[in-house]
Amino acid sequence: MRTPAPDARPVALTIAGSDSGGGAGIQADLATMAAHGVFGMSAITAVTAQHTRGVESSHVLPVEEIEAQLEAVTDDFEVGAAKTGMLATTETVRTVADRAAGFDFPLVVDPVMVATTGDRLLEREAERAYEDLLGEATLATPNADEAEVLTDIAVADTESAREAGEAILETGVDAVLLKGGHVPGETVRDILVTSEDVKTFEHPRVGTDATHGSGCTLAAAIAARLAKGEPLETAVEGATDFLARAVRYYYDVGQGHGAVNHLVELRNEAERGPTAEAVQAIVERLVDADVSGLVPEVGMNVVGATPYAETVAETAAVEGRITRTLSGVQPNRGVRFAASSHVARFLLSAREFHPDLRFAANCRFDPAVEDALETLEWTVAEYDRGEEPAAVAETESSTMGWGARQAFDDRETPPAAVIDRDDVGKEPMTKLVASDPERLVDRLLELDSEVSR
Repeated sequence: MRTPAPDARPVALTIAGSDSGGGAGIQADLATMAAHGVFGMSAITAVTAQHTRGVESSHVLPVEEIEAQLEAVTDDFEVGAAKTGMLATTETVRTVADRAAGFDFPLVVDPVMVATTGDRLLEREAERAYEDLLGEATLATPNADEAEVLTDIAVADTESAREAGEAILETGVDAVLLKGGHVPGETVRDILVTSEDVKTFEHPRVGTDATHGSGCTLAAAIAARLAKGEPLETAVEGATDFLARAVRYYYDVGQGHGAVNHLVELRNEAERGPTAEAVQAIVERLVDADVSGLVPEVGMNVVGATPYAETVAETAAVEGRITRTLSGVQPNRGVRFAASSHVARFLLSAREFHPDLRFAANCRFDPAVEDALETLEWTVAEYDRGEEPAAVAETESSTMGWGARQAFDDRETPPAAVIDRDDVGKEPMTKLVASDPERLVDRLLELDSEVSR
């Protein structure tokens, strides 16, 4: 008999409806809690026949069954935090509010009234019953439509969001997060309103309608982080970052718009090891082939991004770069994350246009390399830093974004190589990009062979 090794974890509770399509409701909540390392429990309030195109039907459970579930889980588990979702009826809202009065843990109330698809999920007379529930809550997370239902204030900008948040605070809730997904604009602004402060969390809007389950996922992420002991503002900031990535790398499922990717960060974290190993394998092949002819004066680097990378910290590269020596090319140190700045930012900028790109390397650029690229007949793009706007040139990260836009925007398929023309104090460079490590190293070796002819 083997010795058991129990895994103690924080516990969180979702009080919500079931989404048969799997993208929202308790299915989204439990997946999100698991992704945050939290053990999730549920008290189901309703069962919906639902998919990515809408809600076909809904059946609300008897209040006695909802009460029984709440009694069962709170009696046995040490709940760290809870969140509510679809409550459906006045009686259900009041039942949960009565129970919440005895909670000794944080409660996040997502006042689910209208689905992302536009379907009404709550009886109109139940909307007024939310005031008692909000009075027992730590945080409310209404979107613009829900905030207007609760306050009669149309949320159209930061000022009206603050005004609506302050009005909702009068119910007795500790804080209000006005979600900005339904407010038009290139930037999504989520506004956290408390009695002491107003905090804004900004993320670039993702050009997709696949946001099914976004509200459930955000509230569940906040509840999970609160269950782990995070302060409210920290929990909200981390959860909004989590959702931004989950929306960008959404699940392409169903005949509708798809659903948010609840496990995106968990899967991204799991790919760190394989990504670093792939970069190491590329480096070893370049050393074996001695690609000295490709190494620029500043050194060469090979960068690999995890599948859902959004920051330099999620890219693996050679610490100290690859340089020429008397015995061939050698990496200065090993492969680690956040080891590259220039090439990593270029790769991340390229991924804004072609998210499947995961690997990149920089090489020298001179007439021999230019002739080799023409001979190979690769698709090549280029940009000239001399044409870069002065405001962009002030920071290297802005330069990488500007350069990537010149090279990758409005292209159905990405180029194999990008030429970075020289500027004052800057060495000209060739950058190769690929979606997989094998293709990148094959291109590097092919270019080296052609340059060496």
